[in-house]
Amino acid sequence: MKTFLQLNTIFLSMIMEAIPFVLLGVLISGVIQSFIAERWISRIMPKNRYLASLFGCSIGILFPSCECGIVPITRRLLNKGVPLNAGIAFMLTGPIINPIVLFSTYIAFGNDWRVVAIRSGMAFLVALAVSLCVALLFPVLPLRLNEQQVAASAENSVAAPRQPFFPKLGHVFLHAIDEFFSVGKYLVLGAFIAASMQTFIPTSSLLHIGSNPIMASLVMMGLAFTMSLCSEADAFIASSFRSTFSMGSISAFLVYGPMIDIKNTLMLLGSFRGKFVAVLIALVTLFTLIGSLIVGRFV
Repeated sequence: MKTFLQLNTIFLSMIMEAIPFVLLGVLISGVIQSFIAERWISRIMPKNRYLASLFGCSIGILFPSCECGIVPITRRLLNKGVPLNAGIAFMLTGPIINPIVLFSTYIAFGNDWRVVAIRSGMAFLVALAVSLCVALLFPVLPLRLNEQQVAASAENSVAAPRQPFFPKLGHVFLHAIDEFFSVGKYLVLGAFIAASMQTFIPTSSLLHIGSNPIMASLVMMGLAFTMSLCSEADAFIASSFRSTFSMGSISAFLVYGPMIDIKNTLMLLGSFRGKFVAVLIALVTLFTLIGSLIVGRFV
């Protein structure tokens, strides 16, 4: 009975802390979906490969989006002429380097700006490194659509008539409701897994895993991939592991999950060729692991 109460307390505390940020996140995602057109981004995108990657890593500050919807947004950007490396940089950083996620991280870790800086800085560098590698390895756009379909998609998007304000506002709430229930189940599942680990797995076992930096980071990355949490809420789950895992492995959880998890891997496979998705996941895994080891060494 005591064990069940402990599990219930940990589980509910995670859910209650995360729900407000999930609600805010899905509402803003709905606004972006209904009111923001992607074509102006392609107009201001730098032509230089390196500047385009830097721009792609930074634009997420203006476009807060959960990783649940970032793949379709990225695909639309690529269809409108945004370079592959810039689109991938945006896709990887958009769910992390945005005000909602950074503020939720700040709250989850007890008003600690240091964790916010580690998360955003590591995400920026990982995304930049991955995007530059992608630019070198994939000179041709690896979308599953052929060129005719891409052109038709872009043409239809441009030719779409403008809707009045109030119907768009209705679409905001419809999109927010759909996304809330879509990401809510992952939040519940992730909170339950984290609470169960802390309740049923002996602390000594977790401490043993956490004592090996490489193993600890790989375990936390595996958890982030499996839990498939919304980026607005994952910091509350990550903070629950502070007593057993180092900041290095926790940073791996905070960066890897929003970039690569089960649900966005499936969306990636639906939008990009399999070889590209495999290389992308390998690059994100490698650079996140390296970043987590550097963080663990100096923090």
